[in-house]
Amino acid sequence: MPQSLANVVVHLVFSTKDRQPLLQNVPLRQAMHKYLGGVSNTLNCGSIIVGGVQDHVHLLARQARTISISEWVKELKRVTSLWAKGHDPRLAGFRWQAGYGAFSVSPSSIELVKSYIQQQEEHHRKFDFKTEYRTLLERHNIEFDERYMWD
Repeated sequence: MPQSLANVVVHLVFSTKDRQPLLQNVPLRQAMHKYLGGVSNTLNCGSIIVGGVQDHVHLLARQARTISISEWVKELKRVTSLWAKGHDPRLAGFRWQAGYGAFSVSPSSIELVKSYIQQQEEHHRKFDFKTEYRTLLERHNIEFDERYMWD
């Protein structure tokens, strides 16, 4: 076959270090989401939607054939951490958590996941990040050990 083609849609989720509410300021949060989407696009991982609340982000994107998920997330976090630190002096200590969640999304579920990401503010009036993250892991049949999940 002369071409390598793929359509792998991934829902990434990661939080700020210790789930600190560093993205409380809505314009800052929106700028971070826009920047995350742009960085993902630069890595050829076409951003579909980025959202989240003050302590974590959700990114739905098409993974490039040329980068692993771990490399993609590492670069997203590296570049956006540098951006945050330079964007606002109050964010001089900005850091993302070490880990992340990456969940496969079937083409038939893209609109459902987009809607879920768009409704993060409403969703988090009822559930905190830990509850949401555990639920995502369970829905995707991912085994986890609580001792190593939270930093």
